[in-house]
Amino acid sequence: MDSLLVYGSYGYTGRLIAREAVARGGSPVVAGRDGRAVTEQADRLGVEGRTFDLESDALRAQLASFDAVLNCAGPFVETAGPLVAACLETETDYLDITGEFSVFECLRQRDAAARDAGVTLLPGVGFDVVPSDCLAAFLAEQLPEADQLRLGIRGGGGLSRGTAKTLVEHLGSGGVVRRNGRLIQVPTAFRTREIDFGDGPEHAVTIPWGDVVTAAHSTGIESVEVYAAAPSWATKGLSAVGSLGWLLERRPAERLLERLIDARVDGPDERALATGSAVVWGEVTDRATGRRARARLHTPNPYALTAESAVTAAERVLERGGQVPDGFQTPASAFGSEFALELAGTERELVDAPEASGEPGGSVVTSDD
Repeated sequence: MDSLLVYGSYGYTGRLIAREAVARGGSPVVAGRDGRAVTEQADRLGVEGRTFDLESDALRAQLASFDAVLNCAGPFVETAGPLVAACLETETDYLDITGEFSVFECLRQRDAAARDAGVTLLPGVGFDVVPSDCLAAFLAEQLPEADQLRLGIRGGGGLSRGTAKTLVEHLGSGGVVRRNGRLIQVPTAFRTREIDFGDGPEHAVTIPWGDVVTAAHSTGIESVEVYAAAPSWATKGLSAVGSLGWLLERRPAERLLERLIDARVDGPDERALATGSAVVWGEVTDRATGRRARARLHTPNPYALTAESAVTAAERVLERGGQVPDGFQTPASAFGSEFALELAGTERELVDAPEASGEPGGSVVTSDD
């Protein structure tokens, strides 16, 4: 991995990824805008460090000597654009660990330009969205005629500083679902449903997860909703947050929250990384016949999975010599639905094979029912 640049390498997740890459015998170049942090990290890992920001006129020159860049600097809605533009000019493959649906959609729209440049654009090579994307692709293989996909996530283990700041960026902005091929803005906690993550039914609410873009690309299914496990009392709280969007979008409130995050948040400690876990649930339905299939994917701590999956994805992009297609890709379209199962500590179970259902689409109620 000597031809890999890891940008934003000194943030919590970036540190895990850089450490994993070096542990595998690689020598990635670590980079970011904070010269002191870059130098300290580079010295600690015994690799080269580079300091530059994404507004620099020298950005293209910085990328020109690399075969791939792995972007770990969020919020990705701010960092992906300039890096991708430079990658297209320098013919450098691009990967990141975003979970922001708007970033996936923007990169999807650069598909033709990336193909023309011979560049792979592969966002979402962390927990967002490797396990959910691979599970969606697996379910689509079980029921190729499916035209509706629902995914659910139950996880824990804490947040990194970067993830927390990204959440602040999106507070009060509502949610999004895919309906018949279109991204539809919806209120926060738009729908609720009961999902069995393996321990019986749990309350879950809709969230604006990146799969509303990526799963459609991977599976061809054009109606997608994503849910997250949450206590039933949280639904009203989330709806209230949505109604306060006018306040949360004001810069003073946002800056205050970001200062609190800087003071109090880093990320899961080593024990949480080793013992944490998550579950991804999925259901595909053929609405014409009521046939459906369901499955679950069990994973380790999301940040531990991200470190392994991001480095593995970068290795494959660098080593496969054109076998990863050019243009916009998702983890499943690049590596297949089994990719998630190659990562340590992941297990998949097919809960319901395709069968007729008397209630097409399952039991779903809107949050105000």
